[in-house]
Amino acid sequence: MITMGVEEEYLLVDPVTGVPTPLVEDVRRTAGLGPLTERGEIQNELLQAQIEVATPVCSSLEEVGGHLLRLRHALTSAAEANGCRIAATGAAPLRGDGPVPVTPTPRYLRMEGEARQLVDEQLICGMHVHVGIPDRETGVAVLNRIRGRLPTLLAMSANSPLWDGRDTGFASWRTIVFGRWPVSGPPPSFDGFADYERRLDELVTSAVIADRGQVYWQARLSEQHPTIEVRCLDVQLRADDAVMFAGIVRAMVATAIAEEEAGTEPPRCAPELVQGATWYAARHGLNGALVDCEGRSGTSGDVLCSLLRPLAPALEEAGDARQVGALVHRLLREGTPADRQLRTLAEGGLPGLLDLITGATASD
Repeated sequence: MITMGVEEEYLLVDPVTGVPTPLVEDVRRTAGLGPLTERGEIQNELLQAQIEVATPVCSSLEEVGGHLLRLRHALTSAAEANGCRIAATGAAPLRGDGPVPVTPTPRYLRMEGEARQLVDEQLICGMHVHVGIPDRETGVAVLNRIRGRLPTLLAMSANSPLWDGRDTGFASWRTIVFGRWPVSGPPPSFDGFADYERRLDELVTSAVIADRGQVYWQARLSEQHPTIEVRCLDVQLRADDAVMFAGIVRAMVATAIAEEEAGTEPPRCAPELVQGATWYAARHGLNGALVDCEGRSGTSGDVLCSLLRPLAPALEEAGDARQVGALVHRLLREGTPADRQLRTLAEGGLPGLLDLITGATASD
């Protein structure tokens, strides 16, 4: 069974105003979080109003869901004990009057000095799915095969429609903010692992980026783990939606490995097409046409079917087909988390929105 793990980023916000609150160290010092921090399950992020959780290596979706619920509940309790809340939203709906302090590590302080405005606006939260790979050569082959499918995943995950108290017109504003870093967006295609390594080395030696950690492609090889890391997803309101994406991404990787072993020709996706499809997915979510990995435009339902159809054998083999299928049907019925945010804001105003984005972690 191919293993996987999930990382989720959350905002710490004031329970009344919804403004990001720099209380990450207080939350981490709260009693009961020591062991979690020691195992690397709770980590600081770039800004002091952000916090990240990481599950252990998991073999099943049940494990992923159990760990995410455990970590979400632990952080919810710790945040409430320190006068704030955990918000599971891809972008801060409100930002307050001044910038949030940077977490004072040498790397983050250097980033602040090089790109102050961009760092100030990194009040965004993603979800990363790690999937185990047999070797890095295979990993690069997987990247080449899944890159054209990332825009569809992004559209499904959209959960950041608001910024500075207004509707941005985008389902995933996080994607737009994050895409301003020099090495970001969809990954290019590579001529094998040696080519991947050479191009990353050139980015660092040319000083385009300071280190490999600033390779912010939406899918990449992890530098710390023997995994593919898919990073295009907004953080999810509900833990079970995060579980759905973990199952889909694992099936995508397993299918790509099987196709590579069978010698199937990988899809040829022009970089400008994948880039444009990514922008379009961030703009519309599932409320419009999507572009599939072959460059064809279709309804969101049709493109989702074209994404999931070849994954069926991998989902069945992993025992994930029924659970993932039910959650995808719910997504199509209810809309994306971005849709839910906008509906809630229209119906219940800011108080209703804050209850939605902070209540999800508590009620899961």
